[in-house]
Amino acid sequence: MYWYHYLAYFFGGAFLSNSLPHLINGVSGRSFQSPFAKPPGKGLSSSTVNVLWGFFNLAVAYLLVLRVGVFSFYDIPQLLTLSAGFLLMSVMLARSFGRYHGGMLD
Repeated sequence: MYWYHYLAYFFGGAFLSNSLPHLINGVSGRSFQSPFAKPPGKGLSSSTVNVLWGFFNLAVAYLLVLRVGVFSFYDIPQLLTLSAGFLLMSVMLARSFGRYHGGMLD
């Protein structure tokens, strides 16, 4: 396996993680931050924009994970790489969105 497969799986995990808050809030009909809001990342975008942005992130994750190399959930290094990208992005999103939704206590 090539090194760039692992890089693709790491970023695939990050895109997968980023798709979740946008899809969940969008499908629930709630406004949420997106890069298309004013100001970008701080203002709120409509639920429709968030569904589209979440689906775009999901599509990129699909391309990075399932179309680069041969990804297998049974291959521990591949799974750990995907999980590391997912975890790192999840923590970054929690800290970023927490400032606006009461998740940051400090």
